[in-house]
Amino acid sequence: MKKEKILVVDDEYLIRWSLTEKLKEEGWRTVMAETGEEALELYREESPDMVLLDIKLPGIDGVEVLRRIKELDPSTPVMMITATSQVDVAVTAMKLGAYDYISKPFEFVEVHSKIRHALEASALRQEVEYLRSKDSSRHGFESVIAVNPKMREIISMAQRIAQSASTTVLLQGESGTGKDVIAQAIHRESDRCDKPFMPINCTALPDELLESELMGHEKGAFTDAKQKKKGLFELADGGTIFLDEIGDMKPGLQAKLLRFIEERVFKRIGGNEDISVDVRIIAATNLDLEKAIAEKRFREDLYYRLSVIPLTLPPLRERVEDIMPIAHHFMKSFSEEFKTNFTSFSPEAERIMVRHNWPGNIRELRNVIERAMILSTPPVITADALPWKMTGETPSATANAPSSNLFTLPDSGVNIEEVEQQLLEQALEKTNHNQTRAAKMLGLSRDALRYRMKKYEI
Repeated sequence: MKKEKILVVDDEYLIRWSLTEKLKEEGWRTVMAETGEEALELYREESPDMVLLDIKLPGIDGVEVLRRIKELDPSTPVMMITATSQVDVAVTAMKLGAYDYISKPFEFVEVHSKIRHALEASALRQEVEYLRSKDSSRHGFESVIAVNPKMREIISMAQRIAQSASTTVLLQGESGTGKDVIAQAIHRESDRCDKPFMPINCTALPDELLESELMGHEKGAFTDAKQKKKGLFELADGGTIFLDEIGDMKPGLQAKLLRFIEERVFKRIGGNEDISVDVRIIAATNLDLEKAIAEKRFREDLYYRLSVIPLTLPPLRERVEDIMPIAHHFMKSFSEEFKTNFTSFSPEAERIMVRHNWPGNIRELRNVIERAMILSTPPVITADALPWKMTGETPSATANAPSSNLFTLPDSGVNIEEVEQQLLEQALEKTNHNQTRAAKMLGLSRDALRYRMKKYEI
């Protein structure tokens, strides 16, 4: 394994040489410099993983060398070497970004320990940055598939919003159009990306619990409040809160939300103290809020406060050119998850999918692809694996089709997950619970079958 490279900078030859030899004995690679000028030249040429830097040097002193190294790469750990009388200078150096310091005379055991900790911290920081960048790419705008010009325009505007100081965004559109994906992308590509992204569905909780989730509560505020609890507003400080289905929020809580947006302060339930935080609010709804205002179900002042920058996502039926690219994305994702090797759709399946109205939008498309991959044999998803309502065939015609006569599909009133569970149970029954044969019958890997069995507790 390649060991890290350490640049040792000291004008005293004996210290420079002894440190270098000890570091080599521990397996680290080393380079040496006697002056500040030489240190900067070697730093640029060798790109060391860490620097041991004497404060007192001929020419450019150690503090100035530190300053220039941090300008070149702020992430490089630099440990200062100082005489006992220079500790105050070392402290100043740490304020400029030095990792730590060692005082002459020093024991190599101490030096070794501090170097190891510095390099481990640096490696961990690099890993976190890598994972963060990977997460940003998975949830940033690169993850939004759009060929449609109108959708591309919306993404462009959302990117500008992400980089702006705007603290409120309103996303509108039918259910399943990807409002949550756009909300995450705005957060991931903003300067708030290293702070929390807190999503909450306003229809998932009763009004009282929703207020507690958002604003928190003090101990004893109500019967079950056995201890103080911080709400999402507090936990997301510096980050983003995504309020999904805000159109269903009750008027009383709407008033409190309006105050919070305008003043950036709130009180926990049962508390008297004003708490100030800095969060971006991204609200989403599939309702016509102007109609809700007319019907006195939504506050007009809150609507105008939220809709400073409104984005309306088009339904999938209005972005036909995006259907197959999104379908291929889901195919690839499920193939990786289920360890199958689907690669394409049959021409007839593509024709049916492009002509379908997609009332459930992208969410419906995702479910259809997942179902079709269960009913098809790799590597091609065929038309007979699509729901009969899409193909235009009657349920009986589909049931009699040669490729599906092994199974009995429900006529109607059953959601996709129930269909999937029934197909799994039928396949296991027909193969006497032989998982390998059942998986082959369904066009799944054995791991994918087991995943489904665990999911439905079969």
